[in-house]
Formats: sequence, C-alpha cells, structure tokens
Amino acid sequence: MSSSGNSGTSGVGLVGLLTVAFVVLKLTHFIDWNWVWVLSPLWIAPLSFLLLIGAIAVIWAIAEAVKKP
Repeated sequence: MSSSGNSGTSGVGLVGLLTVAFVVLKLTHFIDWNWVWVLSPLWIAPLSFLLLIGAIAVIWAIAEAVKKP
C-alpha cells in the first residue's frame, strides 16, 4: 500500500465538537441558552484570533514608534 503523503489531520476539532454538543443540548432542551451562545464556539474562536492579530499589530506599531529617533 502506498501512502498519499498527506500527513495532516482531518476530522472535527474542538470548536466543532463544542458546537455540536451545544446544539444537541439545546435541541434536547437540556440547556435553555439563546442561540447566540449555543453557536458561540463558531464566533468566539475567530474573534479571539482577530483580537490576537490586533494586539500583535499594536505592539509592533509601538515598537516601531519607539525605534524612531
């Protein structure tokens, strides 16, 4: 058997698992959350990434401003 050379992983990640779990809990009436919070793993992860990129950009801008005489 030959390997396809694909060493990446596939499947559902933590965000996907949390989203599916929250949706199942909501649909079975185990939790009474608003749909915004049920689907929060889908928007919290990208928002966290954007905040991290923004913080890095601000730190980089400050460092560049300090370097200039």
